[in-house]
Amino acid sequence: MSYSIEIEALTHQYAGNQIVLNDIHLHIPEGSIYGFLGPNGAGKTTTLRLILGLLKKQKGRIKIFNKDFTKNRISILKNIGSLIESPSLYGHLTATENLEILQKIYQCPRTRIAEVLEIAGLSETGNKKTAQFSLGMKQRLSIAIALLHNPKLLILDEPTNGLDPNGIIEVRELLKKINLENQMTIVISSHLLAEIEKMVTHVGIINKGNVLFEGTFPGLQQQQTLNAVISFDTNNQSLTRRIIEANGFLPILKNDLVSLPIIEKKKIANLVQQMVEQGVEVYQVMRSQDDLESIFMDLVKK
Repeated sequence: MSYSIEIEALTHQYAGNQIVLNDIHLHIPEGSIYGFLGPNGAGKTTTLRLILGLLKKQKGRIKIFNKDFTKNRISILKNIGSLIESPSLYGHLTATENLEILQKIYQCPRTRIAEVLEIAGLSETGNKKTAQFSLGMKQRLSIAIALLHNPKLLILDEPTNGLDPNGIIEVRELLKKINLENQMTIVISSHLLAEIEKMVTHVGIINKGNVLFEGTFPGLQQQQTLNAVISFDTNNQSLTRRIIEANGFLPILKNDLVSLPIIEKKKIANLVQQMVEQGVEVYQVMRSQDDLESIFMDLVKK
């Protein structure tokens, strides 16, 4: 597999010996939408700043496009578009005028301005000043700026932060379109797990400077399935537990529910039938959730 970014043994600490990143390893596949997830203060932004050279690397190795970043910094950065934290726009200028400034810096064709405005859905903004843009429009313009020089890699730090539901959907669909049509690798850091779940192909989960998981989202779900449980909500926990034990299983009692590791559907049905026959009122039979938010919370707690 070819990787756009490879990080090996990256460690970073701030003043007072506060370790922000603890020997982390990341492998971001070429052409993927990679969700870099973690709570606030987990080390996400620090990692992205190190990848972009905005912070000086202390320990470890960063390879981008199969090249050592330290030795090839300028040539690598020419092929990266990024948005770190909040958009940086000139409010008294239009979208086109904002892009014209960057177009001269990047020395890319002027025709590219109309192209990225079309990609971002901002072609009809005309003479409207960016100070009058909604937050969602500002985010899309910032992404257009990041795309102006036609990069191979797009790095976005919390691109949907502060957006209303409609704005979040707009940005999500825009990024999926960019990835599909251009095979562009996109790295997105976020703590909005339900939103990221609808977008990414690969996931990296970080907490307190440590990487807890890296791989595909289906792979994450499969790993967590090994720890999944079936829980029974009944009016008689003691009898429920005895029935389960009589069938050769080892139940546990937690949060007023009787639980056991995942078993076949037929066996679950058989247990429920026995409970009902013995006078147990079965209110719910629940499987532990395997959505990203539930898996994430389980990993972080552990």
